[in-house]
Amino acid sequence: MDKKQTFSLWYVFAALLLISLLQDFLGARHTLTLTYSEFKQALAAGQLQDLVIADGLASGTLKAEGLEQVLPKERVDQLKSAGGEHRFATVLVDDPGLVAQLDAAKVRYGSVRESKWLAMLLSWVAPALVFFGIWWLLMKRMGGAGGAGGLMSIGKSKAKVYLQQETGVTFKDVAGIDEAREELMEVVEFLQNPDRYKRLGGKIPKGVLIVGAPGTGKTLLAKAVAGEAGVPFLSLSGSEFVEMFVGVGAARVRDLFEQAAAKAPCIVFIDELDALGKARGMGLTGGHEEHEQTLNQLLVEMDGFDTSKRGVIIMAATNRPEILDPALLRPGRFDRHVSIDKPDMKGRRQILDVHVKPVTLAPGVDLDSIAARTPGFAGADLANLVNEATLRAARHGKDAVDMHDFEQALDRIVAGLEKRNRVMNPEERRFVAYHEAGHALVAEHRTTADKVAKVSIIPRGIAALGYTQQSPTEDRYLLRRSELLDRLDVLLGGRVAEELVFNDISTGAANDLQRATDMARHMVTHYGMSEALGLATWEAAPRSAFLAVPGGPQQRECSERTAEAIDAEVRRLLEESRERVTATLKARREQLEALAQLLLEKETVDRGMLDGVLAAAGRRVA
Repeated sequence: MDKKQTFSLWYVFAALLLISLLQDFLGARHTLTLTYSEFKQALAAGQLQDLVIADGLASGTLKAEGLEQVLPKERVDQLKSAGGEHRFATVLVDDPGLVAQLDAAKVRYGSVRESKWLAMLLSWVAPALVFFGIWWLLMKRMGGAGGAGGLMSIGKSKAKVYLQQETGVTFKDVAGIDEAREELMEVVEFLQNPDRYKRLGGKIPKGVLIVGAPGTGKTLLAKAVAGEAGVPFLSLSGSEFVEMFVGVGAARVRDLFEQAAAKAPCIVFIDELDALGKARGMGLTGGHEEHEQTLNQLLVEMDGFDTSKRGVIIMAATNRPEILDPALLRPGRFDRHVSIDKPDMKGRRQILDVHVKPVTLAPGVDLDSIAARTPGFAGADLANLVNEATLRAARHGKDAVDMHDFEQALDRIVAGLEKRNRVMNPEERRFVAYHEAGHALVAEHRTTADKVAKVSIIPRGIAALGYTQQSPTEDRYLLRRSELLDRLDVLLGGRVAEELVFNDISTGAANDLQRATDMARHMVTHYGMSEALGLATWEAAPRSAFLAVPGGPQQRECSERTAEAIDAEVRRLLEESRERVTATLKARREQLEALAQLLLEKETVDRGMLDGVLAAAGRRVA
């Protein structure tokens, strides 16, 4: 519940309480309630001036003089303190002689039928309308969900407006994506010095689309542009346009561009554009969906929006550019596309520098080593790594974050949380130890394989009973066939070690076999690395360039005969790899036994311990 809703609830409660107290106060202030005996005494003493009888109640006015002779002093003082007419009220009882007494005292009396609905209207509804009007004005001033954001203004844009100092982000806070940053620095120049580009007849781009994998800093980069340019930053998500009411999304698009024109120069940022800009005609109900009406309105607004005159830049971010409508991507709408990839090792080092600024680091922390051991990490992943290491150091009462904290945080992110309470029987532990020793030993004896950083048989995550961590020495953007074959050997090292030592196999190699099969199939169907099938691809590539979304089974674009040949080639690659791994482990059986025994004893073997045990076992064999 937000602040405006909380305020509204308290306001309604206070208004009802105030109306009730006000009625009681006003009623008690101007009317004195008499007992029936006091009423009869006042009548007998001639103090009644007039009387109205209605629904078993009698009310009227008392004469000002002579009340002290009839009523107690405190009752008279109470009546006089009210000021004005001396009004009273009493409850009637069955008294047949009352009319005769009223006639004898010459009291004006009568009977009326009061309207309860009219009394309720005057006493409750009218004050409630006054309080509602006050609440409406307050909500309108707050720009909130009541007067300005309820049903009366459902077509208003929900864009959040940030000023330069409120974004709190500049290009100094953006690291690891230098090319994208340079592209967007030109947008800042467009906003700060537009005449520099107009003098040669150039036009400022209407829109900038930032595409990239999740966590690479798309939103951060857009905020940095606004912070550098010193202009208002209107931010909202694509999903905030679409509602259940038809026409609301289009109205919000119109209102957004009206706000942008009023605040120009400014930047309008639409996050997750794919929620709004999905290609038309993909829905089940044809072209009359609320989503498509909203998209059509966005296309119209961007077409008629002259950014060169108004100084408004439309920016958007998405990680699914392949599903966006082509009309949205054409020049004249989103003129410039900025692609953000995951950072390389140098970029990861720069990102770590940004995130460790507020962190107290121990002297021995090597950020270069951390950057080298985190290939494929995006900016958000590295921020999470630094935070996990900091939390671990604080949990253990340390004064600074050391290298061990970073290593444990990396293990937790990559392999999962340690499950030390998961008790395995001795035979299972032996299987896991030889399995992981097989992976590590094969990786150490393959020329192009990444070197082993750590081997552990501590269960982690949901299903991992152990893991072998490899650290690449550099970022790789393409892989040769020989390198893929070496990686295939490393994946099968665990299963072959089980067969060799126990003459039996377990279910622990399920994930290894899945990855090995996928790698072999990609070699055959995607990379053209099969002499039997030649230079051709036989399966469609995944649609998403930035999201690893598991879809349904891919349709093979080949005949049944070719499909059989593909399956045969995959089996051949796996079988040849198995033979190579078997030969390696048989030749180094002494090292396999020594590493497995060390794992059973220590549970975790780092790089230094691994070098020592392999060297010692090698000397014994020699």
